[in-house]
Amino acid sequence: MDFGVVLQTDPPAARTVQLAKLAEAHGFSHVWTFDSHLLWQEPYVVHAAILAETRRVTVGPFVTNPATRDWTVTASVFATLNEMYGNRTICGIGRGDSAVRVLNGRPTTLRELRESIHVIRELGNSRPVAHNGATLQFPWSRGSSLEVWVAAYGPLALQVAGEVGDGFILQLADVDIASWMIATVKDAAAAAGRDPESLSFCVAGPMYIGDDEEHMRDQCRWFGGMVGNHVADIVAKYGADGAIPKELADYIADREGYDYNSHGRSDNDHVDFVPDAVVDRFCVLGTADDHIAKLRALQEIGVTQFAGYLQHDNKEETLRVYGETVIPALTESITAKR
Repeated sequence: MDFGVVLQTDPPAARTVQLAKLAEAHGFSHVWTFDSHLLWQEPYVVHAAILAETRRVTVGPFVTNPATRDWTVTASVFATLNEMYGNRTICGIGRGDSAVRVLNGRPTTLRELRESIHVIRELGNSRPVAHNGATLQFPWSRGSSLEVWVAAYGPLALQVAGEVGDGFILQLADVDIASWMIATVKDAAAAAGRDPESLSFCVAGPMYIGDDEEHMRDQCRWFGGMVGNHVADIVAKYGADGAIPKELADYIADREGYDYNSHGRSDNDHVDFVPDAVVDRFCVLGTADDHIAKLRALQEIGVTQFAGYLQHDNKEETLRVYGETVIPALTESITAKR
């Protein structure tokens, strides 16, 4: 299993870069950032700084969308960063949440998502692509390599992830729900004639090392509110029964609005509807042993990367314990002599 860390691009940017460097030092393979240009600083500028000050980690948005940036501009960013720093980027993409809703916009259609994935991936891999009535290609790009991982919850979005994604991103770390969604993505991949095992499967949720259950939950309850936005969209479209696991739909029954000004923050004051049980299921909390046990369960259902959100008050200690204890426990050991 690979390990990623998900950061917000809050000012100062030097702090985000510092945490990215610390994550690399502790053995994380990926550094992801939010992409919501009004709420936080421009991520791709920060990505360049992270890449310049690290040597190994792969860097990308968690997640971008097809609405707030021209698709060819997004591809150009990745191809440029790859040329500068040696193919160390990755593109996480979804239909759009905070980045578009703060602008009073709406998530894109699945057709737009599917088309944007194709354009971004082809250009980001130094290949030509048909787009807007022309064949386009970056004449300056040679040998760029870019994977596009699709964030999804609803059944049709999961189908898109399986049919065209290089990977699938699920922003919640519930073992039962993840198992259902991974199976759905794999079925879609197989139906499209793809090898389901060729996809990467990334599960994400807040990671907090500690022993004060109430405090950890309060620091991570924001995540249930963020996930609730996506679930509310699905329930509005499909109803609460059948389209998604019942456990995922039930908790939003008491949801009353959402303030994007506190989106993704531990002090979010619009998440009282999120019960403790949901926080425990969606996040990875507790001692190192607690983390190892849950991550092993996720690994057993096919998860290839855990991406831990770090929006809480125990960032450095959580990274340290992961580096010294959690990651080694989930990494295949090699003996020097047999």
